[in-house]
Amino acid sequence: MVMTIMTLRPTVIGFIAILVSHIGRVGADSTPVFLDGAHASSVSMPLPPEYVIGPDGAVTLRICFNWSCARRQTMTFTPHDMANIKGLIALCPGTSLHERLQRVRIGIWQMEVLAQKYQPLLANDLAINDREAGVAGRLDCVDNASNTTTYLYIVRDIRELAGWTVSSPKIRSRFDLTAVHWTAVIIDTESGRPWSVDSWFRPNGHLPMVMPLSNWSDGRKAWEPPFERINATPHSIAALCNAQPLGRLGSAAFSFQ
Repeated sequence: MVMTIMTLRPTVIGFIAILVSHIGRVGADSTPVFLDGAHASSVSMPLPPEYVIGPDGAVTLRICFNWSCARRQTMTFTPHDMANIKGLIALCPGTSLHERLQRVRIGIWQMEVLAQKYQPLLANDLAINDREAGVAGRLDCVDNASNTTTYLYIVRDIRELAGWTVSSPKIRSRFDLTAVHWTAVIIDTESGRPWSVDSWFRPNGHLPMVMPLSNWSDGRKAWEPPFERINATPHSIAALCNAQPLGRLGSAAFSFQ
């Protein structure tokens, strides 16, 4: 899929994400700096996560949108919001690779739904960047990789990312202005294999696409065999989690190179 050239304007990131010691921690003992504005500088790569998890379970985080993080906003998810996410993830309790991937997808989907609740412009986002130029609330791959990485760290810190660690976003086709693309990344602690968690191919507030990072880097499509079953979009979480397990697909059918 093609990412708009607008995403590639190089700028200097105007602030560094640093985190409160032991609360919402991505790095070492420090304090987050949040920027909330409609006219921030665009960037050419995903922003580092910025969030704080309060003692009551509320989460204050920075999201970005309008392509290349041109607009950034700080919002707070309430303890009730976060408890609801935990409850929905818990509906998929299995330990298979399939179910662990679905828990990741549910967590990101629900974090996007919450972000849209507090910033309704995100409902304007479309899949990829088709017909989005000038639309407030649009998300390109830099926005999506930034937000998804933040969401993954938060899901990890509320203890709902068992079996995974969060890695830094990765890029493919770096020097091709018509194909360069970013994704968030998780690593399977059982196998050590990295997986792409790519929200760009669907509108905000939908289940993201997941696939082995090596296949993502090769430009494979997550909605085609053999990945279509792990990227199902059924009408209920129960159907999502009770779908046929990956079985041998977890080790054989994917090309882990």
